Amino acid sequence: MNLAKNLENSARFFPNKPAIRDGSIELTYAELNNRANQVATGLIKMDVKPSELVGLCAPNSADWIIFYFGVLKTGASIITLANTITPNELANLLTHAKPRILFTTPNRVKDLEYLKAPNMLEKIICSKDCDLSLDDLMKTGSGTFDAIERERDDIAAILYTGGTTGNPKGVMLTHEGMIFSSQAIAVCEHSTPNDFALCFQPFNHVFGQIHIMNATIFSAGCLELLPSADLDQILKLTEAGRVTKFFSVPTVYVRMLEIPDLKKKLGKVNYCFSAAASMAREIVKQWKEITGITIAESLGMTECMPISFNHYYPEQHVVGSVGQPVCGVEVQIRHTSGQKQETGKEGEICVRGRNVMKEYLNNPEATKETFWEGGWLRTGDIGYLDENGFLYIVDRLKELIITGGENVFPREVEEALYTIPEVGECSVIGLPDKEWGERVAAFIRPKPGQTVAPDKVKAYLKTKLAPFKVPKEYVVVDELPKSPNGKILKREIKKQYLEKK
Repeated sequence: MNLAKNLENSARFFPNKPAIRDGSIELTYAELNNRANQVATGLIKMDVKPSELVGLCAPNSADWIIFYFGVLKTGASIITLANTITPNELANLLTHAKPRILFTTPNRVKDLEYLKAPNMLEKIICSKDCDLSLDDLMKTGSGTFDAIERERDDIAAILYTGGTTGNPKGVMLTHEGMIFSSQAIAVCEHSTPNDFALCFQPFNHVFGQIHIMNATIFSAGCLELLPSADLDQILKLTEAGRVTKFFSVPTVYVRMLEIPDLKKKLGKVNYCFSAAASMAREIVKQWKEITGITIAESLGMTECMPISFNHYYPEQHVVGSVGQPVCGVEVQIRHTSGQKQETGKEGEICVRGRNVMKEYLNNPEATKETFWEGGWLRTGDIGYLDENGFLYIVDRLKELIITGGENVFPREVEEALYTIPEVGECSVIGLPDKEWGERVAAFIRPKPGQTVAPDKVKAYLKTKLAPFKVPKEYVVVDELPKSPNGKILKREIKKQYLEKK
């Protein structure tokens, strides 16, 4: 098997159907597959072998997808790195993974020259001003090629994670796992070749790479690419009727709710999905009321995508839940001791299935810490299962706030904050406190044209939450720091706040 077979099958059955729209560029499935073949055969002439690691650090583009599938077709493993990281961060990851070849952008070439050495980084490929341009590589290859067969547990891709919780770790995902993931998502979303999926999520991230790109390629839909979550560009495409499936993150949905005539401006969009962070119930309700569309959600992580889905039957969608485990994936709620919890009782969400990662690259200690016996992956999320098998996330285990000996889950406080009409976005964190150990602090971005009065917010929260959960501090901000995929960075909020003190 080989993950690239998904592309080959779509090209075989739908050769003339558009696969990618990237600005003025449009490629059919036949053209995409042929170009990936040219990359693959060109790389093989450079002595790239199965299981070798090849790096990719570039923004989303048609070329990104072409190179990605070209590498997979050779049987090599693709390492996908965020284009937004600094030169030092990139150098650290390349030193850790040690790919011999890297596809990147011209502006990074000079910063990487010092890494070039035998058994290290030997060749840099990009559009120009490098060892070899992508066009020249493709000219050396052939448009006819079949992906090299791999074993089911061979590594297809390595995605780095951990940017919001600690040092990044290389998650090793197998061909079987990624094929399972793309198929499971396509099934849950009722995907067809008639879909036009908007993607502005970075392809190095599991949401963009697996949930949007690979699932769309598997189902022979068309990927409509944008470089970022630019609301003007998004609405330009949706109003033109070029999008049927809309994929985003909670922060973008919050911003879009502030747009007049939103339903009309969505055009032909008939499906909406949110990932990267838990969606507040109030936002789901407001979106449904305004657009008539339910925002589907799931639980997934780089180490295992997807875990659950809400919901294959839209009428069975349960607001506040991340759905039921997808077919073929087992979910257990466990105490920190490893003991399985009863239905309705909170604990760490643990997962087992074919889509669970193999291990962390060059990090056996982290791998051991992440698994219980029997292949059960520890997600780090606190949640519970109800009597109907619906999964609920309470919060991240590492984001738990302990104030005066009491446990406070930030998400519960954030849910209450989102019911305040003036609140646009919010994030709740724990700050060091001599008396309480940690004090609950709320950082709030008001909606445009609105103001937030901390005293009024506090008075309101006292009617909704137990006294120890009510934030002791309120900070009104113009913006909240976010990752490239739109996730609010609690660690960065805390860092910035403490640096000002």
